[in-house]
Amino acid sequence: MEVADKFKKLNAAQRAAACHGAGPLLILAGAGTGKTNTLAHRVAHLILEGANPQRILLLTFSRRAALEMTRRAQRIVGELATQVRLPWSGTFHSIANRLIRRHCTRVGLQPNFSVLDRGDAADLMDLVRHELGFSKAERRFPRKDSCLAIYSHKVNTQGALRDTLEAHFPWCVEWEEELTRLYRAYVARKLDNQALDYDDLLLYWHAMLGDERLARDIGGDFDHILVDEYQDTNVLQAEILARLRPGGKGLTVVGDDAQAIYSFRAATVGNIRGFAVQYRAATVDLEDNYRSTQPILDAANALIGKRLRSIKGTGAKPRYVTVADDAAQANYVVTKVLDHRERGTALKRQAVLFRSSHHSDVLELELVRRNIPYVKYGGLKFLEAAHVKDMLAVLRWADNPKNRIAAFRALQLLSGVGPATAQHAYTRFEIGGWESLGSVDAALGRLLASIANPESPWAGQVARVREWYEPHLQRIYEQAQVRAADLAQLERIATNFKDRETFLAELALDPPAATGDLSGDPHLDEDYLVLSTVHSAKGQEWDAVYVLNVNDGSFPSEFATGSAALIEEEQRLLYVAMTRAKSDLDLIAPLKYYVTQQSRMGDRHVYGAKSRFLTRAVMACLEERVWDELPAVDVGKKLRAMW
Repeated sequence: MEVADKFKKLNAAQRAAACHGAGPLLILAGAGTGKTNTLAHRVAHLILEGANPQRILLLTFSRRAALEMTRRAQRIVGELATQVRLPWSGTFHSIANRLIRRHCTRVGLQPNFSVLDRGDAADLMDLVRHELGFSKAERRFPRKDSCLAIYSHKVNTQGALRDTLEAHFPWCVEWEEELTRLYRAYVARKLDNQALDYDDLLLYWHAMLGDERLARDIGGDFDHILVDEYQDTNVLQAEILARLRPGGKGLTVVGDDAQAIYSFRAATVGNIRGFAVQYRAATVDLEDNYRSTQPILDAANALIGKRLRSIKGTGAKPRYVTVADDAAQANYVVTKVLDHRERGTALKRQAVLFRSSHHSDVLELELVRRNIPYVKYGGLKFLEAAHVKDMLAVLRWADNPKNRIAAFRALQLLSGVGPATAQHAYTRFEIGGWESLGSVDAALGRLLASIANPESPWAGQVARVREWYEPHLQRIYEQAQVRAADLAQLERIATNFKDRETFLAELALDPPAATGDLSGDPHLDEDYLVLSTVHSAKGQEWDAVYVLNVNDGSFPSEFATGSAALIEEEQRLLYVAMTRAKSDLDLIAPLKYYVTQQSRMGDRHVYGAKSRFLTRAVMACLEERVWDELPAVDVGKKLRAMW
């Protein structure tokens, strides 16, 4: 197949983006417009034009996205020329981890520094918080997760702590001085432990690029840099790119300002909106949508002001359905889901989306009652399970003997070992090494001494840790047999990584989705309905989509109404929800919500106001329905039947 023939499969705008020269390029890719395919073809075009694939840096926001992009580009190039490898593709944080390890001695780190996952970082924050006496404050001091969230937001926005507190954590403003002390001590403890948290990876990369020689060494490794989902970048990530490519040569970014929904992670839509001016970049708009029917796009366009055109053509209008309350909403969804299933749409090709995870509570009860299996995204992650974190702690301690958080968790798995005993054991370990652990548990000492040996092969290490841990699993947890299956899954995941360092770092940076969220037995019924928060649904698509609680209070969230910027983001969130649908879309609006969380309020309810986003222009694109789950009683028919 000729190169020209291969690129003929792209539409004119996609082809223009894929075949652009070396100058800076912004690809504005609307929902469903073939963004991934276009970026993969651009990578392929660069290679076919002579670019060295070893010198192409591809940055994404998930490991799965990086793998998919790499696979597609390799397939395209392989069909036209030869097989290639793209070794520098991954998330911002995973690439940062690799670059820091490559240059670690120049930034004061040892090669075996640890990467703390969110849970371990929060535990370390809590330890420092307690040591400073803040856990015993007379007034309620922020908990560890709030402290970490504040720290992360401040770091990624590169702004002042007070700005972060006033804008996003106003209830914590009074603790600014104490939080400053906490973060200073937290940073010192991480440095002592040779541990970096998630945000440190970007901070170190950013700092390395602030050094002229290091910036020249790192930037000189790459001829082309391509960034996916640029609307999700924060200030720190944008500055990293600017330092790598001050003039923009060889820089391509792709994204959609209408899908910028992660400000709570410090992402700023200003990065993509200002890119063309900052770099004097060429701009290509992708507006041909391959996912949704035109009526769905008409409603989405009216909501957000885009001009998406459907390649699929016409179809049914999206529905705006008013229901009595949460229970009626659940009944409506289940009725429609089963109806679609009877007409040939599998459960897993249907999705229920919602603004907040708890919005699906009533629906989940109804699904269980009706024996409908489902999987929920946006809840507990696989690696957040206590037993999985236990086993990883042993591996992390072996990988970095200074990782005090991992050591304390591993030691307290032993019968009779609490915080004080763990502290004594760790102090002895710092003096005497792994052999000193024999005084608390000889088997643990032998295991750690063996797998911590640099000559010890990676293959089989997770299995050995699992064998040591299983008796403790049986003693510590209920349902140990179910939990053991998670550990077997962890062992299988480990076989995909070349060494322990890569395995632990990648799990911390881009953890796999939950495996324990399935309702129903997947072995008995492999089909299941998808439930997801809108944030977790981004990038996905389904034949039929049901959006819950399309009222003011959810769209927009009641917590966003004090800021024009947040209201605008909430509007984009509804746009993301609507554009997940391929052919059927239901926006469901309960007339009232029951309030049962507070027992003193009893069974009171509040009335749901119509979402301010459903303007006259949007409503003109929707079919309005009222759902009454109780069928009408034909009294006249009964009277006639009497005679």
